[in-house]
Amino acid sequence: MNSFFKTMILLSLLLTLQAQADTYPSKMIRIVEPAGPGSAVDNAARDLTQGMSDLLGQQVIIDNKPGANSAIGANEVARAPADGYTLFHGNVNNALNDLLLKNNCCKLGEALIPVTRVVSVPLVMVVHPSLPVNNIKEFIALAKSDPKKITNASGGAGSITQLLGELTKAKAGISMTEIPYKAIGAEMPDLLGGHVMVAYLNPVVIAQHIKSGKLKALGVAGNKRISIMPDVPTLAEAGLPGVEGAGWNGIFVPKGTPDAVVTRLFAELNKVMNTRTYKDKAATYGYDVGSENPAQFGQFVKDEITKWGKVIKDANIKIEN
Repeated sequence: MNSFFKTMILLSLLLTLQAQADTYPSKMIRIVEPAGPGSAVDNAARDLTQGMSDLLGQQVIIDNKPGANSAIGANEVARAPADGYTLFHGNVNNALNDLLLKNNCCKLGEALIPVTRVVSVPLVMVVHPSLPVNNIKEFIALAKSDPKKITNASGGAGSITQLLGELTKAKAGISMTEIPYKAIGAEMPDLLGGHVMVAYLNPVVIAQHIKSGKLKALGVAGNKRISIMPDVPTLAEAGLPGVEGAGWNGIFVPKGTPDAVVTRLFAELNKVMNTRTYKDKAATYGYDVGSENPAQFGQFVKDEITKWGKVIKDANIKIEN
């Protein structure tokens, strides 16, 4: 095939892609959600759909595909047509999968292209009240004097809560005995019963338990305090800098999606996330609303992968896959 025909084919392809972008959207848009219905992550995406439908002029729905630490949904979207009609509501689990899975088909930033962060929330380090500590400095002192006394819950190998536990141990120079559970939050009955001493949890899940005295909050694993528990200091404020970890999520599209479609999606998502309605609802959960542009969100994801990659390497964490 000579260069003239190659040029004509390329030009035809570009014109076709531009035409698709100019008419986008012309049918329903599906957001694949890798968490179950009614979960905090699911709600963050579901709260976007009405506003997006209004702005785009087409129905936007949530399609729940939970399982395999969010990998099932990612796999489906990575294989979907790159036309802007199948979106992925990815989260921190997917970034960790990129570090831990040997044959990951759907890496963030490669197979799945970032559009914008939706929300993030730093986890909160809590302890059972039977543990004789009231702040992080007392906790560190106790852990150093009696290493076998401290048990910490995790959501299993490769979970964000396991990595936060490893980061805590490394930064504080302490030991803790990890008790793995099948999922983040599954430890709650044992934590409330005093069968495990330490956990890192979403603030909305534990806010009432902290108020009632059933749990003690030692610090927020973030760079600022959380609106729904303003009296709880960050771990850095409390005396343990460098221990930060958040649950975050955002919208991704399959590689090859036209730039014009990505730009349109970002613009409309940004409008919805900056409405007073969305921001007020997010605040009730202690969420920080994102809305970074695709390049900024892409850098955020890269930074997360770099950060947790070091923790995984230093702690020699591996998972069976």
